[in-house]
Amino acid sequence: MSSLLKYLPAGIRNFAGSNAVAARYVTDGLLAASAVNIANSNFGLFAVRLGANDYQLSLVHFLPHFFTLLVLIPGGLFMDSLQNKKHIVVVMMVVVMLGYFLCGLSPAAGLYSIQFFLGSLALAGCSVALYNIAWQSFFPCVVDIKTRNHVLTLRTRVSLIISMIIPLLVGVLLTRIESINGKIIMHQVFFISAVLLFFLAALNFRKFNAVRQIEPKRISLSEITIAGKELLRNKTFVLFTLTALFFHMTWHFDWTLYFIGQVNYLQMNEFQLGLVGVGTAGIQLLTLKFWSRKNERYGVVLPFTFGILGLSLCPVLMIVSVSLPLSSGPHIFILLNTLAHIPFCVVTLNLFQCILLVTREENRSFYIAVFTSLLCLSNAVMPVAGVALYRSLGGDLNGFRFTFGIIFALRIIAALLWLLWWRKNRSVRA
Repeated sequence: MSSLLKYLPAGIRNFAGSNAVAARYVTDGLLAASAVNIANSNFGLFAVRLGANDYQLSLVHFLPHFFTLLVLIPGGLFMDSLQNKKHIVVVMMVVVMLGYFLCGLSPAAGLYSIQFFLGSLALAGCSVALYNIAWQSFFPCVVDIKTRNHVLTLRTRVSLIISMIIPLLVGVLLTRIESINGKIIMHQVFFISAVLLFFLAALNFRKFNAVRQIEPKRISLSEITIAGKELLRNKTFVLFTLTALFFHMTWHFDWTLYFIGQVNYLQMNEFQLGLVGVGTAGIQLLTLKFWSRKNERYGVVLPFTFGILGLSLCPVLMIVSVSLPLSSGPHIFILLNTLAHIPFCVVTLNLFQCILLVTREENRSFYIAVFTSLLCLSNAVMPVAGVALYRSLGGDLNGFRFTFGIIFALRIIAALLWLLWWRKNRSVRA
């Protein structure tokens, strides 16, 4: 662990050196974020090089989240039945490794390579979601409420550093390869690298020791019914979920369209796509300390509004960028996209903390599973709906711009609804 931490900034090294739990989470963030970023940087381009069309590109988002929707609630209930959730975290890491490994094998399926890739991606995607629920549910067992924000800030900072380095590295390596076959082989190498990194992350996570255990719950129809009724009676959680869900629906709407805009209309290469990731992660890294301090002063709910407002600007900057000449459009897009993400790190940093505020320890995995299932439903449906709207408006540049105008209006409404929810729940603070 020390050999990994020595490459991090001095502030992170000093805190991690004096706090064993923080050090473990820094290492976990370093390894898991590296693996996920390597994989995520490959999905879209790998699908294109296997011959995917616009509809199949939308399935890259749809299928993983659709299958995640099917397994999250049963998975959350099962996790609530476990006294020690550490082991299920490690198990889900192993399943993620299997999914990434199968993604890398997709070209061997020949004419069915796209179908094989989408199926493997579905396995990897739902496994990552279950892994996230498992470690989020385990997190309160090892980190008390007084240090949550600090430890999560530390882990997020490390993840952002990785998010800045990995996309650029992937882009540089892919750009240097001219042949399609060579690029496909490099994609396969990346997937194998993600497998190895998750293997190291699993070895690290096994060393966690829970400072307290949560009483396990029996899995039965009556217990599920009771948990469901308790959830519905928790009005704070229900209203939070509806508000956050609408925001995420407006966010997920353009995920496939964003990729189409970058590749088709801005004609960005792999290196430029990597620069987009560097800009968004870099600006978040620079502003993370500022937003963490705002959390300490105002709680984690109000600053989240600024993250939504930042995302509201993204459709506007896409409209501006695709309306410029190709000689300047990609460069302007990278610059504007970077600036729009100044407040975005609060979405990553605060959403999980907001969930912890509106849930109780009892049935927490179930609550998180329900919330995440709704987000997965949005993430499965909304990118496909975005492409459908774009196609219905002509499937050309004018239709593309009009679609992003609609998305901009919806995101402004989402920000207003979130602000209204905060004003009515000012007692919800961390």
